[in-house]
Amino acid sequence: MSPSTVTVPEPQPKPLSQVERVIGTFFAPSKTFIDLRRSANWLAPLLLLIIASEALVFVADRRVGFERIAENGLALRPKAAAKLDQLSPEDRDKQMQMVTKFTALASYGSPVIVLVFLIIIAAVLLATFNFGMGAELTFNQCIAVTMYASLPSVIKTLLAILALAIGAGGAFTFENPVASNLSPLVDPSSHFLYSIAVQADVFLIWTLVLAGIGFSCLTRIKRGTCMTVVFGWWVIWVLTLAGLSAAFA
Repeated sequence: MSPSTVTVPEPQPKPLSQVERVIGTFFAPSKTFIDLRRSANWLAPLLLLIIASEALVFVADRRVGFERIAENGLALRPKAAAKLDQLSPEDRDKQMQMVTKFTALASYGSPVIVLVFLIIIAAVLLATFNFGMGAELTFNQCIAVTMYASLPSVIKTLLAILALAIGAGGAFTFENPVASNLSPLVDPSSHFLYSIAVQADVFLIWTLVLAGIGFSCLTRIKRGTCMTVVFGWWVIWVLTLAGLSAAFA
């Protein structure tokens, strides 16, 4: 008589702490995203994104000043700058004061804007994977993937703070705080191409790759397909943003 077959259960991966998840995002992303099956808590990356963002705004205010930052942003929009220059000095000063105040408010409120943006991205990807490919993702899992995948932007923010600390912030803007993209190769006056060049960013591409890995870990969809979905939506976003930039420059 043959001995009875004993089924040995596969060992479950060790649960990760929030700190281990954050570290794993950079060094072992698959482990981090697989752990999201157990718990899709995304508070840790959100807090890091908020702290880094507010720290950059604070340092930029102290080292450059919102008035100079507003002027730098205006320099990238020659048509708007030309309209302001046609005003009297008094009216121009009033307009610049309004622009400066708006820049300050939008900068300090940027974490809210980023959170809403990431939630919208999560909703779009949820619909794409669930309704388009038959996945069974939850909304919370999609938000968690977008949050953890966005962590490379924290490194970019820290580099921007370092650059400001050593006095390299003469042309600083929040839209392009670090030259980690193709923008130095393009004339800012060519708004369509410049907008595309800004989006062709090392840290953003890193984020997209992490997102592709994340969704492949949470679904049975091939990693290459997940990458195609993520990068496909990115291309649509970049072209839309570039078109709007050219239209309203």
